[in-house]
Amino acid sequence: MAFSFPKIYPILDVSFLPTQGRAGFLRRLGGELTDAGLTLLEYRNKSGNDAELLSDAMILRTAIPAGKVKLILDDRADLIEQLGFDGVHVDAGDLKPSEARTLIGPDRIIGTFGGGATGMIPGILATPADYFSIGPVFATRTKQTSSPLIGMKGVSQLRSEAGPKPVLVAIGGITLATAGEAFDAGASVVAVAGAIFRQPDPAAEFRRWVAVLG
Repeated sequence: MAFSFPKIYPILDVSFLPTQGRAGFLRRLGGELTDAGLTLLEYRNKSGNDAELLSDAMILRTAIPAGKVKLILDDRADLIEQLGFDGVHVDAGDLKPSEARTLIGPDRIIGTFGGGATGMIPGILATPADYFSIGPVFATRTKQTSSPLIGMKGVSQLRSEAGPKPVLVAIGGITLATAGEAFDAGASVVAVAGAIFRQPDPAAEFRRWVAVLG
């Protein structure tokens, strides 16, 4: 598929959402992020039930214009068509990228975990994925993981192993202060969750990232 990935890949984890006024919060956030120049967003909910996930995702899709912003759903390739989302991220334990491609078709985005401290996953670059996440670069509070941290040295090593073409998304504890280093080390994109969505005004923080990183 033809899609120009932005430098910043925001991940909206369910843990950032309020318990009260949730629907209104999502509508406002979607609109504000779109106005701030958002072109790609992942919604991740590993703890809620299907009803919660569907409700949140439908609100986001309504609030965020389909023609302007690509929405990625974590794990649930089976819901992409129903929700009108633009792609799915699948990791180890989820569907294989090839299985996800069968479900969502040739024109939607598929991302998967590409490698970490032990190097690129053997054969992963041959799978039908549009991007490969690498990490965790630094410690993160957003997603539970016991995987060893790779640091910038790991990002550089994984880029060397992957070659120049694949889209590598560096993930895990990246801040605006360290994002530039990740790009210098070979990342194509940086994924950001808490550094944006834990801020009082996430859209304003996203604008700040765009202003600095382009």
